[in-house]
Amino acid sequence: MTRVALIGLGKMGLSHLAIIRTHPDADLVAVCDPTAYVLDVLTKHTGLKGYADYRTLLDEEELDAIVIATPSRFHAEMVQAALERDIHVYCEKPFCLDVAEGRRLAQLAEAKGLVSQVGYHFRFVAAFQEMKRLIDAGVLGRIHHFRAEAYGPVVLRPNGSTWRTSRIEGGGCLYDYACHAIDLVHYLLGRPPDAVGGTVLNRVLSRDVEDEVYSTFFYADGKTGQLAANWSDESFRKMSVKVTVWGSNGRICADRQEVQVYLREIARQAPELAPGWNVRYTTELTSPVWFYLRGEEYSAQIDHFIRSVKQRNPNTLCTFRAAAEVDRVAAMMLNDAQGRNAGPLGAARDLLH
Repeated sequence: MTRVALIGLGKMGLSHLAIIRTHPDADLVAVCDPTAYVLDVLTKHTGLKGYADYRTLLDEEELDAIVIATPSRFHAEMVQAALERDIHVYCEKPFCLDVAEGRRLAQLAEAKGLVSQVGYHFRFVAAFQEMKRLIDAGVLGRIHHFRAEAYGPVVLRPNGSTWRTSRIEGGGCLYDYACHAIDLVHYLLGRPPDAVGGTVLNRVLSRDVEDEVYSTFFYADGKTGQLAANWSDESFRKMSVKVTVWGSNGRICADRQEVQVYLREIARQAPELAPGWNVRYTTELTSPVWFYLRGEEYSAQIDHFIRSVKQRNPNTLCTFRAAAEVDRVAAMMLNDAQGRNAGPLGAARDLLH
């Protein structure tokens, strides 16, 4: 059994707790949270050992792996402490608000041969995995443009705040919502953009951070893309992410529910697809999981981490290295919005010369 501890008992932490405790190859031996009431209630009713300080937990427990689900500003110190003790680490997104810290931790995990994974769960949604399969197979021909969108109802009133609406703790819509779209683009296309431009970080209700994010991505091979994120959109019941990719032979559009493929001509790489419209639904693409909570992808990502730890396979579907690239692109967007780079015309010009 893989001995696991969990740090952070917020919404995601409690979700991970429920999933890990049901996993057939994981033994959740301890939890950690500074909130005494939450820790007392949980340990009383579950029998788990509880710690208020993560350093004490790491010093006293013999662990194979740890899951970190705390506010973002604590990630770097906790990840480093675990890696220094040769513990495999799953960390919630965004990985690090500081790009240099993320790269340093990725290098440390790689040097030690430890398993690292960051919680970009949309990589585990079957519709996006099918989209990637088709893109990698080349059914779209030459890809020239994409649009990635993330919307949802996180901040719906001007009063009050949480760690997510603090620039130094959560990073705002850019790091909490837009990063999912950035990561999906990286996953689907195989690489992050070479430049960004025209980035808009717009405040709607929040005082310290943006609620809307809009940007254009540029690639050295001529591809372009648009990104849009809004976490103050109450027309959505929960987070919704969609990606559309256009190529010389048609387009593919995917979200949590389905994959829509339009082909101009039949693609020999996917003879099951006819010219014109093809639709496949998540229900026919998704593999069953042993425990369902919020979505199959949440269980699938934890299972992927546990199996990678058992096999000592550091090449997870979303390593620290990949997540650090997402942080780097977010930093590029932040700099662009603040006027510290050439903007869309300058970025495109630099790529062409």
